[in-house]
Amino acid sequence: MDIETTAIDGLAFLTPKRFGDNRGFFSESWSAERMRDAGYDIDFVQDNHSMSEQTGTLRGLHFQAPPHAQAKLVRCGRGRLFDVAVDIRRGSPTYGHWIGAELSFDNGKQLLIPEGFLHGFVTLEPMTEIIYKCSHGYAPQADGSVHWDSCGIDWPLTGTPTLSEKDEKAVPLADFDSPFAYQG
Repeated sequence: MDIETTAIDGLAFLTPKRFGDNRGFFSESWSAERMRDAGYDIDFVQDNHSMSEQTGTLRGLHFQAPPHAQAKLVRCGRGRLFDVAVDIRRGSPTYGHWIGAELSFDNGKQLLIPEGFLHGFVTLEPMTEIIYKCSHGYAPQADGSVHWDSCGIDWPLTGTPTLSEKDEKAVPLADFDSPFAYQG
């Protein structure tokens, strides 16, 4: 597993090694023991899988508030997407900063997102699938969102994205009162 840290404390890209032959490949996408040895101790308890039919489908920017906060490990199962995490930890030197990258079936790259971040993505191909692990189960009472177009993210869009009603009505980052605090 290749681990690439980022300029934002806690965010990392993980690229599993692929072992291929004439049948295809095998890849270990997560190993709790190996990641603990690398300094990442996350107990993932739920796996999610969604598919977006159209290019330009934007989902996010979502979070789940404490005590139900979620760390996530995100990868693309089919197609291509632009995945984003935004730091929303009050007091963080990188509050409001974002990291984004293309995740695809072909590149196998994953984004590890700790608690205290917004998460969102836009699809770059039709029939794109996203698969992600969460460190806490879904808790609707803790579910929240920030408007996708309020964080200065350079989304690779060619038109207006397809959004859910929830994402259309999300509050802008400037009006958001974060439930997360930076722990240093």
